Amino acid sequence: MTGVGGNIGDSALNADRRRRELLAVGDGGTVDVLVVGGGITGAGVALDAAARGLRTVLVEKHDLAFGTSRWSSKLVHGGLRYLASGGVGIAHESAVERDVLLTRTAPHLTRAIPQVVPLLPNVGVAQRLLVRAGFVAGDVLRRSAGTSAAVLPRSRRVAAAEALRLAPTLRRNGLRGGLLAWDGQLVDDARLVVAIARTAAAHGAAVLTRVEAQQVTGDSAVLRDTLTGETLTVRARSVINATGVWADQVDASIQLRPSRGTHLVFDAEAFGGLSASLTVPIPGSTSRFVFAFPAAHGRVYLGLTDEDAPGPVPDEPEPSDTEIDFLLDTVNTVLREPLRRSDIRGKYAGLRPLLRTADDSTADISREHAVLHSPGGPITIVGGKLTTYRRMAEDAVDAAIARADLTAGPCRTKRIPLVGAVSGAARDRIQAPPLLVERYGSEASAVLEPAEQNPALSEPVAPGMDVLRAEFAYAISHEGALDAADLLDRRTRIGLVADDRAAALPAAEAAFAETR
Repeated sequence: MTGVGGNIGDSALNADRRRRELLAVGDGGTVDVLVVGGGITGAGVALDAAARGLRTVLVEKHDLAFGTSRWSSKLVHGGLRYLASGGVGIAHESAVERDVLLTRTAPHLTRAIPQVVPLLPNVGVAQRLLVRAGFVAGDVLRRSAGTSAAVLPRSRRVAAAEALRLAPTLRRNGLRGGLLAWDGQLVDDARLVVAIARTAAAHGAAVLTRVEAQQVTGDSAVLRDTLTGETLTVRARSVINATGVWADQVDASIQLRPSRGTHLVFDAEAFGGLSASLTVPIPGSTSRFVFAFPAAHGRVYLGLTDEDAPGPVPDEPEPSDTEIDFLLDTVNTVLREPLRRSDIRGKYAGLRPLLRTADDSTADISREHAVLHSPGGPITIVGGKLTTYRRMAEDAVDAAIARADLTAGPCRTKRIPLVGAVSGAARDRIQAPPLLVERYGSEASAVLEPAEQNPALSEPVAPGMDVLRAEFAYAISHEGALDAADLLDRRTRIGLVADDRAAALPAAEAAFAETR
């Protein structure tokens, strides 16, 4: 199938392709599906639609993964917390989608991570039994989703020595071991979005960033190129609103109640070589935890809050002082040496696009997704969570096909590996540093290839950093990066720490200068 984006196999996104495809959209007549929003859901919708043979265009006002999709916990949850509130359906759905990511579509961007709940004196018998019962239920979910114990081992109790090996800064006094379970972790959420978008492009979708959709209806939109200010009107047989927390700005009939989730960023040294998700039950809750887990670039992320976030939706939400104190106070209940504000290297917050309900707190609102359609307006996909993006996309495209009576094949995305997908022995044979294989999978060698002609590309972007100049160059030539912020804040996550961002900024700017 040849679509707006060219032949299957051409996955590279860059400024030249963007210019060509924007012209093609203006000259190419009616498209089958116009997707508004370039986060995890929008990228997933574009891939699903294009893979079914539909002429698909995705537009994003900013950059891929600019909004909520880059502010997640970078975890691929099995849905365990939803069992506590009776959400068996979404829990099973989450476990199934976790398996799809881990074993089929993105094995290069996902991995199993142990999560340990330390058994300290402040964890009473009742809470310990609840956690253990939850972990056992998680084992049942894993098996029901078809995930083998070789991928995610079964839960168990561990001795104090093993708990300390996994989380060396735990309090030793009174430590009676820990409860251990396994879940999935992403190398990075923004990298997942880019991989999905590139895979969509390989199947013929036009992926257009820095293009704002205005005057969106059920069959048209005015597109404005934010780089040039030029506009064009595109006609579509179906329009899908996948803008997340901004969905009500595209369709005023949508009512959202966003909640804010905050994370803090620490140097890995602050947790003494943490190799698991240190999971701390929140007092008074049976299903909520604060957790610290190892992340890219030698960091540890500590999260997660769930705070009502009324009012206008900012482009980049900010954590509140109350949330910062809450996270520190909770995790410090299990640490030998308390963490202080001065230990924090960075912080970030994301807004969840929850549907408004009567009087429920945001912590109790279901994370199930919904496909909505207002008369004359676009189809809107809202709610859900990162792990279930693929199923959300499938439901949205099914709705678009039914509403517009489109001729299309069945959903194929359970079986489509994302760009770079590789696992097992094939992964071990890739001729590239392990860190690059972790980020780029089968494309790791291609990332480094230009360094054979330009050795400077094999150097780090700043002293002491684990990102190479070649990665910046590859993000520009293949991953759709259009400015330095794209490189620092989304293609890599250097920007989460302000000092690191400042140090790497000259290399980011130089990378674009070399392409001119």
